[in-house]
Amino acid sequence: MAEQNQNKQKPQQDVNQLIKVRNDKLADLQANGKDPFQITKYDQTHHTIDAKALYEEHEAKLLAGRAAVNVEGLDEQAAKDAINADYNERRAIMDASPIPVSIAGRMMFKRVMGKASFCNIQDKMGNIQVYVARDSIGQDSYADFKKSDIGDIYGVKGFLFRTKTGEISIHAEEMTMLSKSLQILPEKFHGLTDTDTRYRQRYVDLIMNKESKDTFVKRSQILSSIRRFLDGQGFMEVETPMIVSNAGGAAARPFETHYNALAEDRKLRISLELYLKRLIVGGLERVYEIGRVFRNEGTDARHNPEFTLMELYQAFTDYHGMMDLTENMFRTVAQEVCGTTVVPYAEEMIDLGKPFERITMVDAVKKYAGVDFNEVADTEAAKALAKEHHIEFEERHTKGDILNLFFEEYVEEKLIQPTFVMDHPVEISPLTKRKPENPDYVERFELFIYGREMANAYSELNDPIDQRARFEAQEEAFAAGDEEANHTDEDFLNALSIGMPPTGGIGYGIDRLVMLLTNQPAIRDVLLFPTLKSIQ
Repeated sequence: MAEQNQNKQKPQQDVNQLIKVRNDKLADLQANGKDPFQITKYDQTHHTIDAKALYEEHEAKLLAGRAAVNVEGLDEQAAKDAINADYNERRAIMDASPIPVSIAGRMMFKRVMGKASFCNIQDKMGNIQVYVARDSIGQDSYADFKKSDIGDIYGVKGFLFRTKTGEISIHAEEMTMLSKSLQILPEKFHGLTDTDTRYRQRYVDLIMNKESKDTFVKRSQILSSIRRFLDGQGFMEVETPMIVSNAGGAAARPFETHYNALAEDRKLRISLELYLKRLIVGGLERVYEIGRVFRNEGTDARHNPEFTLMELYQAFTDYHGMMDLTENMFRTVAQEVCGTTVVPYAEEMIDLGKPFERITMVDAVKKYAGVDFNEVADTEAAKALAKEHHIEFEERHTKGDILNLFFEEYVEEKLIQPTFVMDHPVEISPLTKRKPENPDYVERFELFIYGREMANAYSELNDPIDQRARFEAQEEAFAAGDEEANHTDEDFLNALSIGMPPTGGIGYGIDRLVMLLTNQPAIRDVLLFPTLKSIQ
């Protein structure tokens, strides 16, 4: 047992010793007036990928018309001599017109070979090999470089060249340590694979895993593409409060806090809806917001208690207008960011280029569960059907609630390709306009892709009398034990009383869209810093 404990402690002891060595190296640099942390800026002229592209363009111009070396008919040694001669001639032409560059980044590899060494510098765009020779950077600088560690951040000045193996590299003329890494990065070959560490130490994940960095670069591109699309449609981006008195607009439990200055309890918003609708009342006509919302719920592959929601509202249109806008936006963003409208997700190919299917919730349940709710007389009959199909429900549930339970049980996971599910029961849609021809249902849709809800949209309820009655029903549901029910918002009702035009509104889960377009299985993989239980 003692030997086992010693074996467990040894790796940590080794790491601690390596960290001590790094700290000693830093102390030595500081003692010799070379403290890297005293450097405040660095003249970075290029990123690695730009430097490589510049060299290739320059090379193509200078070597245009030069035929490739012909070794046909030559013996092995003669062929080698011909290839070397051709390389030296090409190198001489390029060296006569050198391209100076200054890059900065993290050293990810180092191989010391006497008077000359190689290292690899990684920046946000990629990486490049650097040739470091004692005669080029000076004896003292070379001695310092040999003591450097993987993870140190360097500035490199020099000129570009191509090695005999064809790799574009930098011949260093000056190496400047800009920051000393005092921790040990994961071993490069195996990378950082432990998911918990990747989520808790995203900074290390971004250094070690190119795929992770690519995901978050693409996330930024997705947001930029959405903004360009909506700006082109005449929408105005706005910001609304996060700390609110009444967290309405969705069925979710809020986080609660206390505002000391006003001696009032407040909540973190669960939705963007009610404030954005106030702006429609104010005449802004087309508004959207991309922002964090907070829901006091559990975490799983698709849920995080704080996430990015986008909601938009457009006056003088309805939920059909929202369908058209959504379809066009998803198609545009996929094409701009992914270069195609057919994107892989898990084992499926999701086709965003074809018209999205449109089906009512009643017809979807009829199609996949074989139950026609148009033939269900009332709540008691619906409950009997639920028992027959082993679907659990609560006593307070009505026919509309049970229709939704059937949908969740039998339909959701079947909707792989983009599908608009329309016309929800009024009981689960407290902020939505009723269908004039069938007031038990509302003008609402949810977009499903790969069995997941991607968007939720309404023809917005603008009748203040009906809205008050819906709020009262929600208050009754809360009193009966529904902790996710909405509460009456008197100021919002006042805004509706002033008059809101016919309006279409929609909310998009941005994180789920990013998951789709980056082919990531879990929401934590597209959140830079997901919510995790604290380490005790």
